[in-house]
Amino acid sequence: MPKKVRHLNPRTKTLYSFLKNLKRMVNYYEESLQLHKKMQGKLKVESKVPLKTKHDLSLAYTPGVAEPCREIFKNPDAVYDLTLKHNSVAVISDGSAVLGLGNIGAAAALPVMEGKCILFKEFADIDAFPICLASQDIELTVETVKNIAPVFGGINLEDFKAPECFEVESRLQDLGIPVMHDDQHGTAVVVLAGVMNALKVVNKKIQAIRVVLQGAGAAGTAITKLLLTSGVSPKNIVLCDSKGILYEGRLSLDANKQELVRITNTNKQQGSLADALKGADLFIGVSVKNLVSREMVCDGQS
Repeated sequence: MPKKVRHLNPRTKTLYSFLKNLKRMVNYYEESLQLHKKMQGKLKVESKVPLKTKHDLSLAYTPGVAEPCREIFKNPDAVYDLTLKHNSVAVISDGSAVLGLGNIGAAAALPVMEGKCILFKEFADIDAFPICLASQDIELTVETVKNIAPVFGGINLEDFKAPECFEVESRLQDLGIPVMHDDQHGTAVVVLAGVMNALKVVNKKIQAIRVVLQGAGAAGTAITKLLLTSGVSPKNIVLCDSKGILYEGRLSLDANKQELVRITNTNKQQGSLADALKGADLFIGVSVKNLVSREMVCDGQS
């Protein structure tokens, strides 16, 4: 940080850092777009075996390939030894709740799903493939996943909106392979890790903090439940959706939100997100962008 900035008051320093990070983010957007244009995607398929000779072709394809097919037919579990199934994951999305972008559809969700697949490869050496569905119908989604499951060793549901995501995941637990909705489980674990580290920095106990969480969908629900099991008091977790604070007795709540209001905000605070932020120690945003202003943060700390 430049010397001149070091002598500014804390709020001005915070604004300076925000603007600096914002400029960096703009550069990321521009550079990422250029990268995707240049590479035309981030994945490719490569063969593990050579196809240089007639013998190579006879082993990898016809006639030799008939033998592993017969073996799998006799012993279905052999598919894990003889095919890619043992180390493959399908990253599946309907594009209904992508990152902070919302319902942008299947095609626009593909860059994110490709990105998730290269994370699998880079950090776990797992072969993952993106599958973006041109339907947001629960029945069709469930049937589609069931019908492609024989190829994969696991299913990673990604960026499905709530409450549909809960039903989709629950109805796919009988496939005989792991099925996980990343926004529910993976996000919650990462958030908790970040919270625990932040609390060490500010020297606060998790049992004493007041949490405001914007977004009561898949990620928000999973984060809330994990925070509760980790020591946050039910009275100290306040969730908000697009209409404001969730509280027991508020009209027009779906089944998932009704469950949430029974286990959070036991003081039944009402109002807007700005009201909820007053006196809060921690804000977690898992909804759309641009909901929190600088003024809301400053007012919340006054």
